[in-house]
Amino acid sequence: MSTSYEADVVAWANEQAEFIRAGRFDLLDREHIAEEIEDVGKSEQRELASRMAVLVAHLLKWQCQPGRRGSSWESTIRIQRKEIFWFLKDAPSLAGRLRDPMWIDRFWSNGVAQVITETGLDCFPDACPWSIEGEVLKDGWLPDA
Repeated sequence: MSTSYEADVVAWANEQAEFIRAGRFDLLDREHIAEEIEDVGKSEQRELASRMAVLVAHLLKWQCQPGRRGSSWESTIRIQRKEIFWFLKDAPSLAGRLRDPMWIDRFWSNGVAQVITETGLDCFPDACPWSIEGEVLKDGWLPDA
């Protein structure tokens, strides 16, 4: 008897992996496996969007609060860029998202929301004023005040 996806997704996943390794493809829960595989892709997209939002939030804080600039913000910017670089190296198909205006709007809006929550400032453009590859992701680039 197989484990129900709804009853215990972890036990179900382990069982599905065993079926695949044993060549028992007739026992596979193909519909749920397909959903899980699609969810992996969505999860990767959310991770990239989250890292981009954190990056632009810190770039905005750097630009709008020159008196509060410090090594912590600079470190966060550097770390996020490096993590995004490795993330895109592992999943190069996601690089196209960084050229998609709707996708850019999504992480830009999330980054702006973070800054508004953290600083109380609300003087940011509706759209990202920086080029993604030429500025936002460029090592060492920081916006002017």
